[in-house]
Parts: sequence; C-alpha cells; structure tokens
Amino acid sequence: MKKTFKNKDILVTGGCGSIGSELIRQLLTYKPKRIRVFDQNESGQFHLQKNLKSSCIRSLVGNIRDKERVKRAMDGVDIVFHAAALKHVPLCEYNPFEAVYTNVFGTQNLIDAAREEGVSKFISISTDKAVNPINTMGATKLLMEKLVTNANIGKSKTKFACVRFGNVLASEGSVMPFFKKQIKEGGPVTITSPEMTRFFMSKKEAINLILKTAKIMNGREIFILKMDSFKIMDLAEIMIEELALKLGHNPKDIKIKIIGIRPGEKINESLITEEEFLNVKKIENMFIIKDQLNIPHSYNINKYQKENSYNSKNIKILNKQEIKELLKTHKLI
Repeated sequence: MKKTFKNKDILVTGGCGSIGSELIRQLLTYKPKRIRVFDQNESGQFHLQKNLKSSCIRSLVGNIRDKERVKRAMDGVDIVFHAAALKHVPLCEYNPFEAVYTNVFGTQNLIDAAREEGVSKFISISTDKAVNPINTMGATKLLMEKLVTNANIGKSKTKFACVRFGNVLASEGSVMPFFKKQIKEGGPVTITSPEMTRFFMSKKEAINLILKTAKIMNGREIFILKMDSFKIMDLAEIMIEELALKLGHNPKDIKIKIIGIRPGEKINESLITEEEFLNVKKIENMFIIKDQLNIPHSYNINKYQKENSYNSKNIKILNKQEIKELLKTHKLI
C-alpha cells in the first residue's frame, strides 16, 4: 500500500462524507505528497482540516457538476477516489434530474478531466442499488459504473475501476444513526418492512476494499467484497435491547412501527446480476467483474446455471446473536 500511495498527489471527491473522510485518514498513514479534498461542504472542509491537522491536505471547495472547477482541481493529480454523489433513495426519486446531474454528468466531468490530465488511477464508489435498479439513485449509479468502466476505450493513460458497496455500518445517512436517534427520543423505531434484508460491511472493510482496488486494479473492473446480510428488523431489535437503557429508556417501552416501503426501495438487494456472474473472478474475499465488452461471445451456460445471483436473501443471513457480536466487535453498541 505504501508503494501505491507514498509521495502521490491524490484527489478525493466527496471527501467530507463519512466514507471520504475515513478514506483520507487512512491515506495519510501512507505519506502521500498531497491529498486534495474536493467537496462543496464548506463547513465540512473546515472541520475535516481542523480534526486531521495535516499539512498535506488541500481543501478545494467545489461541485463536480462544474466542469471547469473539476479540471482545475485535477491538475497534476496521480490518483482519484470518486465518492461524491447524491445517495438518498427517496430524495433522488423526488429530484431525479438532480441525481442525474450529479451522479452521471458530474462523473463524466471527472472522467474527462482525468483523461486530459493523464491521471494514473481513477476509482469510483458505487452501490448494490446499481444492480437491476428500480430507483433513480440506483439507475444513476449504474450509468456511473458504465461511464467509468468504459472510460479506458480509446487513447487513455488512466486506469478506471469501480468498487460496489453494500450498506456501510454506522455511516452518515445509514439506518443505525437513525435508529439510535429514535431510541434516544423514546421511539418508535420505524421499519419499512419486517422482511427487508441488506448486505453490510464495516467502515474499515469499505476503506480496505477501496485501497486494495487501487493497488491491484488493471482497469475496467468492478470490485465487490464478499458480504453477509441481516434483517433490518433484527438489527432494530438488537439496538433497542442494547442501547435503550444507556439512553435513558426501558427497552420494553420502545416500540417498533412498520411504516411501509419508501419510494424506490427494494425488500432485498443484489450485489451481482445473473449476467455479471458469467465474467466474475473470485480472489480471497472479493469478487472482480471484468467488463463484458472485453469478453465477446463468452456465454458459459454451466456457470450461469450453477451460480446465478448474489442476493441478500439467498446468502448467509446473520442471526441476532451474530449481529450483536458484530456490532460489539466494531464498537457500534
């Protein structure tokens, strides 16, 4: 890792978010030459710089929708980590073009600037919602993946790849901080469906996936961590059991309320489509999807029949005791 990042000039878009800021913390340990934090959140920029106290951080206030600003920010950069996006499913449903403008046009602005500036590596962060999307956010992330994995076509010195996340435990905007707030207020804790399952990864696992991708990527791949899943209902019940007393309430007084599926929400998520499984390579604890444009006429019917999806409902679902141990291991309860 040190060889990959030492003395490198690195740009992180969305650097003030929970993933972007933790990525920057980890990158600092590898002694880069410079880390450019590109984010429109002025307050976030101020607090990040104050908390990290590093002389190699450069705070660049800007929006990835602004092509000229992106181009200036990219000047002299070696590696790009693209974490900026509109991520909240219901908000993207009600503001679809804003999601397209940021997640699609903004990504293309970054790709163009990276190619023009001769950036060495470009890693973009995607989501399981890009797999067979039924919502606007997922559809824009799918388009983002297509833009990035095909950005190498033609003359380009830059290697482009994506990482595809499940839900990151306790990240900004995730369900755990939301549940904790509801428990602190005395409930109810709101669940959209008792049957809902989700893939999950810790913040540490998410950052390790990003960094390892930068180290081993060849270009035009999507990297996915092998994950377990859990029922959101089980997570809510455990958080009530473990946190209610600490937050001044009797666990028996905290009720769970079913409120119904939100706009654009799925009951279960998939990390890999049936078609993508045809071109999947497994290494250690990761899946790597090679872009299908590189592999014409590669349909393998035996492989297709043997392994045809990676869905949060049909893989190992943690039981409540396993979820509890997981949360305690990561000091989340």
